[in-house]
Amino acid sequence: MARYIGPKSRISRRFGEAIFGPDKVLSKKNYAPGQHGNNRRKKTSEYGLMLAEKQKAKYTYGVLERQFRNLFEKASKKSGVTGEILLQLLESRLDNVVFRLGIAPTRAAARQLVSHKHIVVDGQVVNIPSYTVQPGQIVAVREKAKSLEVIEAALAGFNHSKYSWIEWDENVKGGKFLHMPERADIPENIKEQMIVELYSK
Repeated sequence: MARYIGPKSRISRRFGEAIFGPDKVLSKKNYAPGQHGNNRRKKTSEYGLMLAEKQKAKYTYGVLERQFRNLFEKASKKSGVTGEILLQLLESRLDNVVFRLGIAPTRAAARQLVSHKHIVVDGQVVNIPSYTVQPGQIVAVREKAKSLEVIEAALAGFNHSKYSWIEWDENVKGGKFLHMPERADIPENIKEQMIVELYSK
């Protein structure tokens, strides 16, 4: 499946946030990319703000338009606050859970670990990054991948009590997905209501 593989700093500069993690370029050039990025004073329309919020969410979680729309439609059919449910569905993606567990330093790295069959769910290898992890399932590093340098480096000094909806188990080098996170527990700076309004137009 196609996905964005261009310069991540350029995307972060577009939104003015380090959505892919710490970014040295963003700290030096905290303005939009391009020749006139530092001189833009154009007022963005309401639609433009909504669209930007959707794009930010897509880039943050590494999801393309069709997948994102399918997740939105799935969220809109569930009872509850659609925007919050959308974020919960994004958070329960396997690549995101691997990232939240600290097994990988970024979501892109987590996606690669999953694709290369280094991750197991309830003891079974799953190589689909978009796989939805259910409450109670255990996501862990495959036995023969536990000594991988990239995994050991990511786990070194990681605070496993950071997320209340995941319980870390050092013995399996993984954790249990306890429950869907509440909106207040999701640290991403995404205005999900604007995404709901955009798709409702």
